[in-house]
Amino acid sequence: MNTDDRIQARHYLVIDLEATCDDAGRVPRHEMEIIEIGAVLVDGASFGPKGEFQTFIRPVRHPLLTAFCRDLTTITQAEVDDAPGFGDAIAALREFMLPFEDEEPPRFCSWGDYDRHQFDQDARFHGVELPFGSDHLNIKRAFSEALGTRKRFGMAAALRKLRLPLLGSHHRGIDDARNIARLLPFAIGPRPRRGAGS
Repeated sequence: MNTDDRIQARHYLVIDLEATCDDAGRVPRHEMEIIEIGAVLVDGASFGPKGEFQTFIRPVRHPLLTAFCRDLTTITQAEVDDAPGFGDAIAALREFMLPFEDEEPPRFCSWGDYDRHQFDQDARFHGVELPFGSDHLNIKRAFSEALGTRKRFGMAAALRKLRLPLLGSHHRGIDDARNIARLLPFAIGPRPRRGAGS
């Protein structure tokens, strides 16, 4: 286990992003843009949820979602057309985090490093400062280390490993963030009983 992963935080901000995408190469990786932020604020002592944040974001590089993207995420064109831009969405996320910051900001974490890299890419493109620093907890890695294996599990496979049901719609930011928050205690905190939780 990476010792940094076990450092207790007052709050954890579990984030899952959805982004523009295509299976035929029409949206290159370096031009993908966030279209949904789903976040669950988790208490560092109890590992219980304390708040949720969700917003769609209007993309500008590839404003028309591909059929692949719509099918994968269930996000509609109308939802992103009516959504705020990236800067306004980040301002709303910062406002959501503010009451929970006290003396230390919530620790940003996600399933893997994709979300951190996508945030950095969009922030550079839009010239926006993110509301969290470089400290990022990769829950996917921490989960594997807690199991004592090098195998990396997808979020759905990790839930199955613990015999937990996947709640909501996979590849929707807010639903995935809720499911990842349920995995957080196993990855870095007291181990739940197998099959416990919901």
